[in-house]
Amino acid sequence: MSEAPLAKTTVDVRGRRMAYHERGAGAPVLFLHGNPTSSYLWRDVIPELEGRGRLIAPDLIGMGDSGKLPDPKPDTYRFTTHRDHLWDFIDAVVGEEPVVLVVHDWGSALGFDWANRHRDRVRGIAYMEAIVRPVAGWEEWSPSATPVFQGFRSDKGEQMILERNLFVERVLPGSVLRKLSEAEMAEYRRPFQAAEDRWPTLTWPREIPIAGEPADVVAIVRDYSEWMAANDVPKLFVNADPGAILTGATREF
Repeated sequence: MSEAPLAKTTVDVRGRRMAYHERGAGAPVLFLHGNPTSSYLWRDVIPELEGRGRLIAPDLIGMGDSGKLPDPKPDTYRFTTHRDHLWDFIDAVVGEEPVVLVVHDWGSALGFDWANRHRDRVRGIAYMEAIVRPVAGWEEWSPSATPVFQGFRSDKGEQMILERNLFVERVLPGSVLRKLSEAEMAEYRRPFQAAEDRWPTLTWPREIPIAGEPADVVAIVRDYSEWMAANDVPKLFVNADPGAILTGATREF
């Protein structure tokens, strides 16, 4: 496994810098990461696909090397804010050409939603550990992860993540079967050194569409899940064993 981050350039999106890696030419392939990662997630995947298209991997706003939003609060880094920045990024960098999406975690929800609303611009979707539909209730969530995620969504969340950085320090390494190296952990910690920089990693678990909340995200995910279940877009599901978020009833959906 490589420990070196991908080389990046930047583009201005809504007055903020968004960082991204790009290589190759041809039909675009867009790689979207989730929480609490960055384009670093794809450092060993993209080199394997070199020569197969124009490979583009952005850092979501407030994550990786992308800029931070000012005066962050609980609603600063909501799903819809990430969506707005990502869609403008796609328009600015990818352009109008149809794309293949390679998506993980929250990158899947962002990618599925974009695809649902830009159906004529999607050539295919590869997805893993994805948010494929709303979660009916905590009984569908991982039993071992339920207490900590319920904590993130409570008034204890700020202490757990802003003060203790638990999503990076505990959830991330706990979701990887092998032990992450010190260099890898340092790269994942780097964007979130200050407490106020950690708002994206706290807001994301509060956006999980579970038990009907938050209602706007539930509606977005339900809409794209119905389309994804019925469309004929070529799809590749990369199944994880045992998996973390795409397990049980949601895996069978």
